[in-house]
Amino acid sequence: MSHALPIDIAIDGMTCASCVARVEKALSSVPGVVKAEVNLATKMARIEADVAAARATLPNQLVAAVEDAGYEAAAIENERGAEEARQRSLQRAEAARRRALIALALSAPFLAGMALEFAGWGAPIPPWIQAVLAGVVVFGLGGRFYASAWKSIRAGSATMDLLVALGVTAAYGLSIYLWTASVQSAAAGHGAAHAAMAPHLYFESAAVVVAFVLLGKWLEERATTETASAIRALAQLRPATARVLEGGEEVEKPIVLVKVGDAVAVRAGERIPVDGRVRDGSAGVDESMVTGESLPVTRSPGDPVIGGSVNLDGRLVVETTAVGAETTLAKVIRLVETAQASKAPVQRLVDQISAVFVPVVIVLAAITLLGWALATGDWERALVSAVSVLVIACPCALGLATPTAILAGTGVAAKHGILVRDAASLERAARTSVVMFDKTGTLTAGAPTVTAVLSAGTVSEDEVVRLAAALEAGSDHPLAAAIRGMALDRGGASGPAAASFKVLVGGVEGEVEGRRLVFGNRACMEQNGVDVSALRDRAEALGRDGQGVSWLADGEARRALGAIAFADEPKPTSREAIETLAAAGLKTVMITGDGRGAAERIARLLGVNDVVAEVRPDGKAAAVSEFRGAGRVVAMVGDGVNDAPALAAADVGIAMGGGADVAVEAAGITLMRGDPRLVWAAIDLSRRTVRTIRRGLFWAFAYNVVGIPLAAFGVLSPVVAGAAMALSSVSVVLNALMLRRWSPGLR
Repeated sequence: MSHALPIDIAIDGMTCASCVARVEKALSSVPGVVKAEVNLATKMARIEADVAAARATLPNQLVAAVEDAGYEAAAIENERGAEEARQRSLQRAEAARRRALIALALSAPFLAGMALEFAGWGAPIPPWIQAVLAGVVVFGLGGRFYASAWKSIRAGSATMDLLVALGVTAAYGLSIYLWTASVQSAAAGHGAAHAAMAPHLYFESAAVVVAFVLLGKWLEERATTETASAIRALAQLRPATARVLEGGEEVEKPIVLVKVGDAVAVRAGERIPVDGRVRDGSAGVDESMVTGESLPVTRSPGDPVIGGSVNLDGRLVVETTAVGAETTLAKVIRLVETAQASKAPVQRLVDQISAVFVPVVIVLAAITLLGWALATGDWERALVSAVSVLVIACPCALGLATPTAILAGTGVAAKHGILVRDAASLERAARTSVVMFDKTGTLTAGAPTVTAVLSAGTVSEDEVVRLAAALEAGSDHPLAAAIRGMALDRGGASGPAAASFKVLVGGVEGEVEGRRLVFGNRACMEQNGVDVSALRDRAEALGRDGQGVSWLADGEARRALGAIAFADEPKPTSREAIETLAAAGLKTVMITGDGRGAAERIARLLGVNDVVAEVRPDGKAAAVSEFRGAGRVVAMVGDGVNDAPALAAADVGIAMGGGADVAVEAAGITLMRGDPRLVWAAIDLSRRTVRTIRRGLFWAFAYNVVGIPLAAFGVLSPVVAGAAMALSSVSVVLNALMLRRWSPGLR
């Protein structure tokens, strides 16, 4: 089976949802294209091509297809291409600003004249001045509408630019006709009558409509550029150079020349240029722009560091483990770009409507023209009403409602350490009703913690810990580390390591301070003939509660001295995470391969609703599938390799930061840090984003449903219609921008 190859194309010249449909159709017609999605807000296309059918020339074929459809395009083949596309976006916004300001300046006399005339002051502007000013605005600054309209006609489609071009041309042409007829009438000897009944001209309508549309385009470009600010902010985190240690000297090199294994020096206050591990030094590091964690983290020798984070204090020497496209920051940027380029399922309805929207509006305008003319015989009023219909209809608002909300939602999510793979995952997450958690490493710390110390009476509890720590001094077992940590917490070191150390089945043996000691599980004690009766009842009670128990015994007397209980304890924020989900009406389930006793203990501590214990990795996927029945939408949260099947089986897979790469690949949402509270944050943001999309689509539909009939019945003039059209697009984008104020509110 062949695989899909993703290709990104930057597109210039799109103005509405009809343009999107046209470009998608052109891209889909190229041989080898499996799927094409075009985003109006980002001006980008994401194409999935069949690798078997794709050739090296495919990107060029895609660009040619877009250009044949009447738009400009450029393939994005690397990070430099992506940055160039972002720069073009900024340039588009600046060009739109200049056009809008010049158009408004040239239209200002019309607006002032209308205001004075409404107040009963002043005289109308001479017709020839009106014609010149309006001509510059309509055919000069508005020339892009005509160029785009002509391209769409040649391609056999219709866009918003065609509506604008038809509307303002009709208004300008009607004004020329009325002005010419008035001049001819005056020349024929009807000057006095003409002066008394000078016709109203519509030059101001043509000019002001174009000015308002250009103003709306500028505000759209500016707002959509703001929604994409998360990508620019992430891209700017990458330093251009790094100080590589060569022969003990620091040599500054461009970042593209740094190789894996190079030692890089990072001074206090500088950004860390590469992913790596600290080889020397210790410092506080601000990783907030990558992980969303607001508090600095301490990094010492052996600890990993993320490229783009800031070294707050001290000098670090970092051994490079990843550069370029393989760094964490580059992967984050790719994930965010992929999410922002994707389409939410709700967009399919919008695409279907947009495909027929402009032709339907043209038909309605023609009906309006004929209806007024036949009903009243007033062709002037008929044409003005038809122009209003053409001008007020705006597929831009429909096309922008979904992508701008996705842009804003995924951007603010990335800022807080939540990476969304695609818009479909975001929409599904909003409908989540059940959240299933893996236990180890997700809700718990993933390492044993000492929970109880028992003494048989011959030595104190502190002595039990000290002796066990001495016996385990040379072990790298997680339990040994927990015991050594407990010994330090209780006020002293364990002393010298045990002599004659030997590993047994289920335990260890060694000599500490002249005594032969054995430390291990119950089977180890039985094998060595140790009497544990003094502690049996208390130890068994701990075992029934899901805690593991290791025994410390005198190997010569074959008598238990004490026991240490341990468990994988919950993360400090896990209970708050579960309580927040419960308060939001979500059911929580913990699924684990651990024994039922240990699983139910953690569930009781956290308040989890249900437990699925003692399951294999393939059993986790089956359990997820069972919970998905009866219309429930299931989110699965995990971090390990064994969680990948369950993450893939869920409606929404959520991978915890720091987990296995395969888990991240199987997930629709990735949390950049291992805080389970981010699960609700991701769901909450998903719900808010979907509400924003629905609100934007409602107003876009409502605007057209109300506005077009009002224009058809002559209630709205072309000037008011033009202003309303611009306002509709801007309001939809501003609605999406409200998402940027969202915060997970974590302490």
